[in-house]
Amino acid sequence: MKVLFIGEIVTEPGRKIVKKILPEVKKEYEIDFVVANVENLSGGKGITKENIGEMQLAGVDYFTGGDHIFWQRGTEDFIDEIPLVRPANYPEGAPGKGYAVVDTGEKGSVLIMNLLGRTFTSDASSYVEDPFRTADKILAEHQDQKFSAIILDFHAEASSEKISLAHYLDGRIDIFAGTHTHVPTADNMVLPKGTLFVTDVGMCGAIDSSLGVKVEITIQMFLTARNQRFDWEDAGRKAFRSVLFDTEAKTVTRIDKIV
Repeated sequence: MKVLFIGEIVTEPGRKIVKKILPEVKKEYEIDFVVANVENLSGGKGITKENIGEMQLAGVDYFTGGDHIFWQRGTEDFIDEIPLVRPANYPEGAPGKGYAVVDTGEKGSVLIMNLLGRTFTSDASSYVEDPFRTADKILAEHQDQKFSAIILDFHAEASSEKISLAHYLDGRIDIFAGTHTHVPTADNMVLPKGTLFVTDVGMCGAIDSSLGVKVEITIQMFLTARNQRFDWEDAGRKAFRSVLFDTEAKTVTRIDKIV
């Protein structure tokens, strides 16, 4: 199965580059299933129902979140209506779902999960459950089911936490896609027991920026040690960052385009 995982789509520039590039990538590589992280989709933080629909029309099949997924007002009112998984280790009773079984048609069903890291990820360590044991519980619940692919988006800051969880789940899941830092890593590989892995897929959006924010703002933040109001960059080059996971050929290939 060919799964394309698109890095975090950051505000309007990210949405524009996905609409421009994704259709041609899907056709060229004969993609079976497209997943995108959308935790920065709308206004730089969170999602709107309209923007999710926009990305569905562009060709995204399913969405994942992170620590900002509930940032936009009213998200809890529609999150159960859209094809999205938010972190499964959120506190019990949180709106939405942390994992889903998705029927892709001829290619069979996939299990898709989203987890949030606890190391250096804002104040996540104070409210989310252990991602290692949460993954164990989800996999145990579905141990008798057969999937074409088991996919995890681990939204975490620390590369050590990502790599540790990947090896902990090696051989039990098919695809491990790291997100959150917005910076793509070049360590795509097949782990010893067969799991396809990359530490961070990167972001889609304005790359002449600081993770999507105007650089002059973040420079002042570091120079003055004072909080700044973030404005999102629209000018300059735009990047489409993604990784193609082929579970049959056992390959992990970066597909990055800059325009």
